[in-house]
Amino acid sequence: MKPTIRLLQAFSSSAVYRPHTLGFVGLGRMGSEMAYNLFSRTLVESGGSARFVVCDARQEVAEHFVRNIGGQFPGAKVDVLGTPAEVAAAAGTLVTMLPSSPHVRNVYTEEGGIIPALMKLSPESARTTLCIDSTTLDVEVARQIAVQVTKTGAIMVDAPVSGGVSGAKAGTLSFLVGGTSAAFKLASPVLSHMGQKIIYCGSSGAGLVAKICNNLVLGVQQIVVAEAMLLGQKLGLDSQVLAAVINSSTGACWACSTNNPVPGAVPEKSPPCERDYEGGFATSLMLKDMGLAKDIAQSVGSPLPIGEVAQEIYANVVQEDPELASKDFSSVYRYLRMAGNAKSR
Repeated sequence: MKPTIRLLQAFSSSAVYRPHTLGFVGLGRMGSEMAYNLFSRTLVESGGSARFVVCDARQEVAEHFVRNIGGQFPGAKVDVLGTPAEVAAAAGTLVTMLPSSPHVRNVYTEEGGIIPALMKLSPESARTTLCIDSTTLDVEVARQIAVQVTKTGAIMVDAPVSGGVSGAKAGTLSFLVGGTSAAFKLASPVLSHMGQKIIYCGSSGAGLVAKICNNLVLGVQQIVVAEAMLLGQKLGLDSQVLAAVINSSTGACWACSTNNPVPGAVPEKSPPCERDYEGGFATSLMLKDMGLAKDIAQSVGSPLPIGEVAQEIYANVVQEDPELASKDFSSVYRYLRMAGNAKSR
């Protein structure tokens, strides 16, 4: 990225403003909503004096985000920077929200990454730096990166989220936090601008363990909800009636009440199925999370019979209908419906 006047101005004043500047790296479906809430609520709290810097692998996405913030908050001090290292140099608090382990390694450890930038800071600046990673990734990778960040003098927590894109937009996410208790206390006020529940899970990596276990449950539930909704319809039951029964009975779960895969089944909500499964948690990401659960279960010898089958189903969805890889994982319903239609021919 070629330096702009605005970017250069941001760096020239970074020494003065860095402790009071928030940085966000990764403006995807979840990250953009999280960053919007973090920035907008901090702006209100600070009386408009807060400063922000953002970075995304797709510069046009970051620039669109800044235009959006500027449209809602004229005069907001938000800069697009070219690398995670530039964000680390300019911001005392950094939040990263990335797709998976390789992306986290790249953003934190590679040339142009956060850790090399932290190593160039003064000891005082490093000690007052807080890194929050909300990516769902391999637990050991997260712990290794946390150790490297800590060696620079900075503070780090893993804080994966639960609540999906809708929760990110509404600011109602749950953050599952791993790190020292002191780091948790530092991170909590920042996280509270993006979510409602901030749960301390334990030492470094504990937040990720909790998230992986939660998504294991969610991934399995979404498949069985799709199966049940499909079965009910084939037997002549109205989808709204069936959803209402499940949601008021022992089968009640988020996958049915909020993320129901059948258009029109929950008219009081607006699940991704109403938008051709756009705007939700991508099937490819759920497949990634199911893989993380399988890997960590194998490493400790914990059986995962249903989880492994669920992972295979999501893998089949992505392989046999590649269009669904980027659509919400509730689109497994569409995959199962098509598979059922093929069998009935």
